[in-house]
Amino acid sequence: MLKSGIVEKMVQENLQWVPYTQLANLTGVPAMSVPLHWCESGLPLGVQFVAPHGSEGRLFQLAGQLERAQPWANRVPPI
Repeated sequence: MLKSGIVEKMVQENLQWVPYTQLANLTGVPAMSVPLHWCESGLPLGVQFVAPHGSEGRLFQLAGQLERAQPWANRVPPI
């Protein structure tokens, strides 16, 4: 059995890096991350969007608009 506090410590450390992603997961609201910028090395930087409960369609519409404005499907980071 795990020592008391190990899981809590892991959660707290993880929350330092991705606090909002976990919040969407825990509350059950729809969320998406889309690549809207690429750094100099060619890696994508994602932006997370969150919508109210039951508004998945709004996120899909937004993703479609963003992809039409700046297509990302064929962008592959260099190896």
